[in-house]
Amino acid sequence: VFFHNALPFVGFGFLDNAIMIAAGTQIELSIGVVLGISTMAGKSKIICCSSSLAGYVEALASRLGLSIPDLTPKQADMWQTRLSAHLGKAIGVTIGCILGMFPLLFIGDEEEKLEEKK
Repeated sequence: VFFHNALPFVGFGFLDNAIMIAAGTQIELSIGVVLGISTMAGKSKIICCSSSLAGYVEALASRLGLSIPDLTPKQADMWQTRLSAHLGKAIGVTIGCILGMFPLLFIGDEEEKLEEKK
């Protein structure tokens, strides 16, 4: 139950954070300027757009062979099962967000190159 819930959320956290870092500033400058919205409102629009990817990530996980745990209705309603599911989602999205920070490795290099040209 833990892994069934964690793996799709690793993918979602990765995509969400990578998109937010890589395209966040550009989306904020374009949509934010046109609509006259604040920075936080612009970021929330990005989160809404990237949350639509969750269904695709779950579909990909099922295509890759991630099977649904065979639980009886009584087992599915146990507090241990619900706790495992929620912990899997929380830990999965945390790991995905940490992995999704890889664009930060490249952002600093561009700023240093621009400073060297001046």
